[in-house]
Amino acid sequence: MSRGVSAILLDAGGVLVFPQPGLLLPPLFAAGVFPDVAALERAHYRAMVVQDLAATPPEAGTWWRDYLTGYVAACGVPPERCNEVVRQIAEVTRGHAWSHVGTGATSGLRALAELGLPMGVVSNSDGTVEAELRHLGVCHAPGGHHPPDAGVRVGVVVDSAVVGVAKPDPAIFGIALNAIGVPAGETVLYVGDSLRYDVAGAVAAGLQPVHLDPHGFCPLPSGHPHVRSLAELARILERTGPVGLA
Repeated sequence: MSRGVSAILLDAGGVLVFPQPGLLLPPLFAAGVFPDVAALERAHYRAMVVQDLAATPPEAGTWWRDYLTGYVAACGVPPERCNEVVRQIAEVTRGHAWSHVGTGATSGLRALAELGLPMGVVSNSDGTVEAELRHLGVCHAPGGHHPPDAGVRVGVVVDSAVVGVAKPDPAIFGIALNAIGVPAGETVLYVGDSLRYDVAGAVAAGLQPVHLDPHGFCPLPSGHPHVRSLAELARILERTGPVGLA
């Protein structure tokens, strides 16, 4: 069923999980904006475009605040209120932000798993992503204890804080591929939501990037394939294989 695909690796943030609405909404409501969950997920992708278009990567320790600045602006917070709302959200989300399972993420991941390909997760995170994905019932890797509702079984979950290397460094993808026993190459798909970290990192590692871009926000759309959901990717691969991603 692979139809020319040897493995699928996925990002976590923006692909499987998103910032927790329960933590974000009180500061947003206080600023006079009232987004629903769909608007919050959409704001994530707007914030990633801001990241991708920045002339230089964020300085060490500033990524989250930079991200939130684009995020709250995308939610409709007035410019004069953005800094205060960002400060409030940064405080309440410290250490436990990415705990909302994206709309359609679980069913889309299951559809990909049904293709029978080796799979894994590669994430720039803080050391918690594997436990969080298992706790949320999204996916789990071999080893250790996991409850029956721990989600799709994947071959590996690689967390940059654990392995000491982060995207777009190609070495982080090599760690994942070694764990699942698949050589690097363009038959390996890497699904992510960022040009700077995911598309560029996958290209540097010799993999085929697939940009998860539900709203068509990609500022540089030529040169790499896009899908609007994991379920769409599963349908394409089942029907035509990677040729359908052109």
